[in-house]
Amino acid sequence: MSATMNATLVYKGITDIYNEANVSGNGSVMGVLNIPPSLNKAINILLVGILFITMISLGCTMKISKIKAHLFKPKGVSIALLAQFGIMPLTAFSLAKILQMEPIKAVTVLICGCCPGGSLSNIFSLAMKGDMNLSIVMTTCSCIAALGLMPLLLYIYCQGFDGLEDAVPYVGIISALALTLVPCAIGIAINHYKPKYSPFIKKAGLGILPVAAVLVCGLCYFVSKDVVWLVLTPDVLTVGALMPLIGFTLGYMMSMICRLGPKCSRTVSMETGCQNIQLCTAILKVAFSPQVIGPMFLFPLVYYTFQCAEALLLTLCFRCYRAFKPLAEDGDDVKQNGGEAAMMAPQITA
Repeated sequence: MSATMNATLVYKGITDIYNEANVSGNGSVMGVLNIPPSLNKAINILLVGILFITMISLGCTMKISKIKAHLFKPKGVSIALLAQFGIMPLTAFSLAKILQMEPIKAVTVLICGCCPGGSLSNIFSLAMKGDMNLSIVMTTCSCIAALGLMPLLLYIYCQGFDGLEDAVPYVGIISALALTLVPCAIGIAINHYKPKYSPFIKKAGLGILPVAAVLVCGLCYFVSKDVVWLVLTPDVLTVGALMPLIGFTLGYMMSMICRLGPKCSRTVSMETGCQNIQLCTAILKVAFSPQVIGPMFLFPLVYYTFQCAEALLLTLCFRCYRAFKPLAEDGDDVKQNGGEAAMMAPQITA
């Protein structure tokens, strides 16, 4: 209750700025964002449902043997975790400070920066010819590690902004993180004990997610169509553009410095820059009331847009480079496959 009151006090100063901009004929952003309780509940349920489907689908891609293999040789996962929870929160904090963002904007950016890696990183890791085992294990491990690291990092970095020391709803964030682990564990269990159901669940998830995402986007636009332009400010757009780019770049550089191979380095790069936007949106929407968060609950959509655009651009550049200059590991893969084929030949003949 006190956290909500503090956040509301922080938000009042920003509301005055928005009111001066004549958001609507009535003038008050709080009035415009006074979402009907039934509609607000429907959006919250859809967001939690999307997060649940995403995490159970992710769990169905995991094999316990792969998790054990990376845990026994944790160098890649450790570097990826360090990049995820070292680079991104610090980047979010630094950009918010440099751009002198208002407190409610700053806390939104910090929550996004402290989120674990998202499942979108697995898709781009595949497109970048990365290590898929490392990518999937890293996404799962970052979700587990976020249960302790995300509240801790938010507490540390929020000390740098006046008014945010007690304004973050840590209980709500921890609850949201704990809820993500349940469907992920269910997915892992299904893949381990009933692997024949995993492909069906993944296909069902891929079919349901786009429909649910479009529905949520439509509802969010409906309730914020009059103030959606308020989130498209220069500072918010700058953060949305720079955060994923810095994550991709520094994640790759850190991996190369730590002497990971190019394949793993590309994977860590994607894992670092791609945040769990579904989790970020769910936290902002469920943990904060519309009167407190205002139009900033749309920031994850801004980040998601730049994240996808920049990852696609990097993938295109990588594919063009690879077309003209084949990578060394490609040759190694061919040799390995050829060696395996040669070993199998006598068995097939026999």
